[in-house]
Amino acid sequence: MIRIQAVAPDSLGAALELIPGTELLAVNGKDLEDFLDWEFLTADDQFVLRARLPSGEEIEYDVERPEGLPMGVTLEPPRIRRCANHCDFCFVDGNPQGMRQALYIRDDDYRLSFRYGNFATLTNLKRWDLERIVEYRLSPLYVSVHATDPVVRRWLLRNPEAEDVIPQLRWFVERGIAFHTQVVLVPGINDGPQLVRTLSDLYSLGPAILSVSVVPVALTEFSKHALVRQPTRAECRAALATVGDFAARAVADRGVPWCYGADDLYLQADMALPPAEWYGDFEQRENGVGAVRYLQTRIAARGSGLGAGDWGGKRIGVVTGAAMGPLLPQVTADLAAATGAHFEILALENTLFGPSVTTAGLLPGKAVLAALRDRSDLDLALLPAESVNDDLLFMDDMGAHDLASQLPVPVRLSYDFADALDVGQSDSRTVGREAFSE
Repeated sequence: MIRIQAVAPDSLGAALELIPGTELLAVNGKDLEDFLDWEFLTADDQFVLRARLPSGEEIEYDVERPEGLPMGVTLEPPRIRRCANHCDFCFVDGNPQGMRQALYIRDDDYRLSFRYGNFATLTNLKRWDLERIVEYRLSPLYVSVHATDPVVRRWLLRNPEAEDVIPQLRWFVERGIAFHTQVVLVPGINDGPQLVRTLSDLYSLGPAILSVSVVPVALTEFSKHALVRQPTRAECRAALATVGDFAARAVADRGVPWCYGADDLYLQADMALPPAEWYGDFEQRENGVGAVRYLQTRIAARGSGLGAGDWGGKRIGVVTGAAMGPLLPQVTADLAAATGAHFEILALENTLFGPSVTTAGLLPGKAVLAALRDRSDLDLALLPAESVNDDLLFMDDMGAHDLASQLPVPVRLSYDFADALDVGQSDSRTVGREAFSE
């Protein structure tokens, strides 16, 4: 059973007089379990919907849906499938105490993997989950493999019941499901020969394994440092050498690199990033793979719009995490050439999770406030949009509006810099002295 949260005006849902609180029970006689059922079963032009109004009255609707017309119904958030693993490197377990409760939820939900690209381990699937993935063609999925040796993977996941992942993936591949995969590199555990085995096993499954990323483990100040550590520079370089071998093989066989190191792996190895064309469509950029080159391509694509923004001579601060600090000069040089502005990179230490957490998207609002509260010399500051949630809250619960009200400089939340500087764009979000807009 699923429940309506909101109905858009002038939508098909409004025409049916569906209202918030209505329980959506079945479509064409099939019970609705969650948003997947709703989206797939109502995709047809004609269907029968059974619903229960907040009053308790049950109604059947014979729906004729014009092609392309959305239902206009927003569902209440689904109950998230929780993670049954207990990885020593779990980032959620590395959260400090006293944060909002949602930040302590360890999700491992194949539905969110399909919809949002979240990585799941597939260790909590029931038989009906397998059949549902195939029936609804939930492809591609994003899977945390980590290691294909069953013993090593179970040790990494701290889950003795984790299924052997290669037969599991092969079962799906034979039924037309494709995957993007990742390996979180834990030194001394799944690097070296284990990494070679993992990449070999994944490659053997053929083109249905669309990509694999190798990402260095990320630990907070509160992680289990007695059980897991960051890789050294030499270990990162060794991992990149293995990645390079498999990428060269894939280019020769399939025409694409297939195997990618995360930007942070190159940073920790003190090695240059590959060129933008290496990353193809940047399918794992949200996982930190090719993020810098992606930014550069976005800036290049919007070059004329940036130049028309009257930014010449303006001083713009770019707030980021410590990891991106050394890499962003490549990006801001392109921005400066396109806009005529002067850019200053503000690479901040994470005061919430500790200095080992260097990702821009995890910066707390208080760290941004401390960096900008006396910067009246700046004309604008760009903040990573990934650092706030849909309610515009930073990880430490500081609101974007609250932050802006305490600053002497206007700030904009930006995903790729170009979205905030291109005068032809309306998707940037501005706070401070200017109105906040989407």
